[in-house]
Amino acid sequence: MCRHLAYLGPAISLAELLIAPEHGLFRQSWAPRRQRYGTVNADGFGVGWYAPGDPVPARYRRDRPIWGDPNLLDLARVVRSGAVLAAVRSGTEGMGFAEAAAAPFASDRWLFSHNGAVPGWPGSLHGLAAALPPEDLVGLEAPTDSALLWAYAKHRLAAGDPLPVALTATVQQTAADALGARLNLLATDGTTIVATVVGDTLSWRRASPAGVLVASEPTDDGPGWHEVPDNSLLVATADAVTVNPLALTVEVVS
Repeated sequence: MCRHLAYLGPAISLAELLIAPEHGLFRQSWAPRRQRYGTVNADGFGVGWYAPGDPVPARYRRDRPIWGDPNLLDLARVVRSGAVLAAVRSGTEGMGFAEAAAAPFASDRWLFSHNGAVPGWPGSLHGLAAALPPEDLVGLEAPTDSALLWAYAKHRLAAGDPLPVALTATVQQTAADALGARLNLLATDGTTIVATVVGDTLSWRRASPAGVLVASEPTDDGPGWHEVPDNSLLVATADAVTVNPLALTVEVVS
């Protein structure tokens, strides 16, 4: 369920990144090629991007299929950015289909997306929820597992965790709560991309000599794509990518 991507590098238009590729995120909304769960991603979409000199990203989200938004083509044609995170959503029954449920979620300089699902939500996430202040639970942006995961990751970031540590802790606590949770998380602060791979697909490719594209699945059939193994943590900047095993059983200290 869901497809997402993140890009860092020289500024390009959103259209070049999302719409122009033969199997780009726009097409993945109705014809994903490697999606393991669900068949289409028509329950909303969103894109977040960073403007030069502004560390706080802008967002555009809708509660409809990406192909059904008459404003996107014009927006994507003229907006250019060197740091982007975007997603198309396949919603889970019982979790709402409002615009607020569409990734990317945002806070301060961060953007976040979740490709996956948590079995037994919301009752299964008792440990994760117990680690959050009541105001964070009451203030969830949407009644979804993804929004709760983001609330926990934000809590760790606010406590001073670096982004890779915050996402790793989120995966570990969720995996401890909910056996079989699928937790492909993707986040950026505009300079670094961090992704976890637990239960679904992820690939990356050097987008240019000074750029990188991380995506749920390759956006074309060109060379240079690298599939990330399951249970991995990817950390990427515009000029370097590292992939390491992701420990799922480390005890989480809240």
